[in-house]
Amino acid sequence: MTAQDGQDELEAQFAQWRHYVQRRRELRRPDTEELEDHLRGSVDELVAAGLRPDEAFLVAVKRMGSLDELSREFAREHSERLWKQLVLTGETDNPAADSRSRRDLTAMVVCAVGAAASVKVPELFGMSLQDDAAFYGPNAGLLALPWLAAFLAWRRRATRAVIGVLFALFALGAVAANAYPLAEDSQSVVLTSIHLPIALWLVVGLAYVADDLRSSRRRMDFIRFTGEWFVYYVLIALGGGVLTAFTFQTFEAIGISPEGFVSQWLVPCGAAAATVVAGWLVEAKQSVVENIAPVLTRLFTPLFTAALLAFLVAYAWTRAGIDVEREALILFDLLLVVVLGLLLYSMSARDPLAPPGLFDKLQFALVLSALAIDVLVLVEITGRITEYGTTPNKAAALGENVVLLANLAWSAWLVLGFVRGHKPFAALERWQTNYLPVYAVWAWIVVLVFPPVFNYL
Repeated sequence: MTAQDGQDELEAQFAQWRHYVQRRRELRRPDTEELEDHLRGSVDELVAAGLRPDEAFLVAVKRMGSLDELSREFAREHSERLWKQLVLTGETDNPAADSRSRRDLTAMVVCAVGAAASVKVPELFGMSLQDDAAFYGPNAGLLALPWLAAFLAWRRRATRAVIGVLFALFALGAVAANAYPLAEDSQSVVLTSIHLPIALWLVVGLAYVADDLRSSRRRMDFIRFTGEWFVYYVLIALGGGVLTAFTFQTFEAIGISPEGFVSQWLVPCGAAAATVVAGWLVEAKQSVVENIAPVLTRLFTPLFTAALLAFLVAYAWTRAGIDVEREALILFDLLLVVVLGLLLYSMSARDPLAPPGLFDKLQFALVLSALAIDVLVLVEITGRITEYGTTPNKAAALGENVVLLANLAWSAWLVLGFVRGHKPFAALERWQTNYLPVYAVWAWIVVLVFPPVFNYL
């Protein structure tokens, strides 16, 4: 290779690096130029020291550190930009980034309107929110989540094969929600209403990782996306509650009752559209501000650990049995899921190369206490099934707690190994991302198999 060829290859690497950096909305053109000058100076020094240009480029980029950290450093230094970039389209010096932002906004609006319209489509066939709860309960996820998946698939430029799989899975969900003749008071209606959105959310996850299906890093990104999406959705819901209250009060002040509009249009259509809007906010703003979910995790992990340990102490002191009625089972399962969520988001907030510390030991106590509670719930459920027979609720709770037990047990083992210095932190991350399909499989089993097995109870 001649010197000219080496220089051409080096310039091509700089062009590729520049194209990637320009996608960071925090960095303006002068910032990018400053970074490039710094990078070129480092490359020149390394070439002068005897490295080949391509080797010098890789070493220099590595020395610069994480681009995310650099972009956040620039954003903090120029904090006035954050407020400008938190508006709908943002303002940058990069025409390509601005164009992509506008396209994302347009796609979000189209999908959000589609989700809102989907809520009203059943009314064309004589359905109503007030009189057909047995239809809207199981189908709630099918009215909004396909539009979120469509937005993510468009943003990830999903292949036709992936789009076909997404369509087939949502169609399967529609069959599961509507093929069985379930009565309104059927336990299977409640189970389908709870488990089908879980199954469909993991279909949304397939759309999220469409650009790199085999990457465990992308699966972990989806876990982070889930937490951020939940936080944004709650914030939108709180804002919607304020809007609803103002709507009631202002219209009633002039003698007009907006109750019908609010209950039939504003709340259901807004809830469906917010599903897409929250996803767009996570995608659009994750490079501008620090993620929220990991920050909240650092706050709530000690609190949940104390609460779980207090429950175990109270259980041992009183020897009272655990109520295994449906509401209690849902509560305990949600508690265990929250524990796993705290574990996952604390993982995303820490440096994987950092040595174990006090917070990691606190996490081990949290997972271990959750594991103990899961065992107690399983013992109670198994005893009730042995004594009184099974029901759809108890069978679903039994399976869910077994699924959670396997995850919590192995997670506790991995956290213990990490705290003791015997296992790398990456092993825990790989385990959690690889375990995701297990939740999807169980959710699909509940919605597809339970109704005919339990004779539509």
